[in-house]
Amino acid sequence: MAATGTGQAEQVTEALAYHAEGPVWHPSWGGLRWVDMHAGDLLTLRADGSVDRLHVGTLAAFVRPRTRGGYVVGLQRGIGLADDVDAPPVALPELWTEGDVRMNEGGCDPAGTLYAGSMATDGSPGRGTLWRVAADGTAAPLLTPVSISNGIDVSPDGSLAYYNDTATGGTDVLDVRDGALTGRRPWWRGQDDERPDGLVVDAAGNVWVALNGAGAVRCLSPEGRTLAEVALPASGVTACTLGGEDGRDLFVTTSREGLDDPEPEAGAVFRARVEVPGKPVLPYAG
Repeated sequence: MAATGTGQAEQVTEALAYHAEGPVWHPSWGGLRWVDMHAGDLLTLRADGSVDRLHVGTLAAFVRPRTRGGYVVGLQRGIGLADDVDAPPVALPELWTEGDVRMNEGGCDPAGTLYAGSMATDGSPGRGTLWRVAADGTAAPLLTPVSISNGIDVSPDGSLAYYNDTATGGTDVLDVRDGALTGRRPWWRGQDDERPDGLVVDAAGNVWVALNGAGAVRCLSPEGRTLAEVALPASGVTACTLGGEDGRDLFVTTSREGLDDPEPEAGAVFRARVEVPGKPVLPYAG
């Protein structure tokens, strides 16, 4: 089993984000960091339970550590780099010019290559791209077209990458070879009302998928079999990560975006205890 059980998770922050996304656990910034996407802020949970904000631009899509220290962050139409974890980033040249396409999720492979995906601001299909960003900052389209490029993470042995394009209704898998992703194919498909958003892979190769709109995070075995599910009191579940002192805290971000009815907890971060720890987050080599 991959989790201690199902049920609601513990709320660890106030509902202080409009659209919380992209949680990442890393010791360089003291534990948990995530984004309040449309506010353009990085949020960091401090040891005393307080949350710090760092404004990075008009949009903050994702954040990952760098091998040399600091962080890489997804911005409106590209990425930014910072040498210090608490300093604002320096934006690299934009990857595209269309004003109605924005950056969304991102992640890295064991070689330190960054994969960062985009989407249309109105969610219209087929407008996005999954970009491959090398350590020297050069970028090229890897998958196109995609619709809502979302969670991406690799298996413990680094041979497979799991990827969510939300519009497909499921998770795809690709082979990781020589710093590139190839052979995209369907791996798991959810029910009609389940929108796969962020994901994280644990140390046993199980894939935790955030189901936006369904208020849950589902744990799937490497064979795609459901092992566990964690329910949240907010329907807009956006992403998840594994961290904590022993790697067994599942942190989940939530959103208020698009809600017709109020949900008091939407925009908060939650935590559930699981049995299998996570892998250390893979940093960007640039």
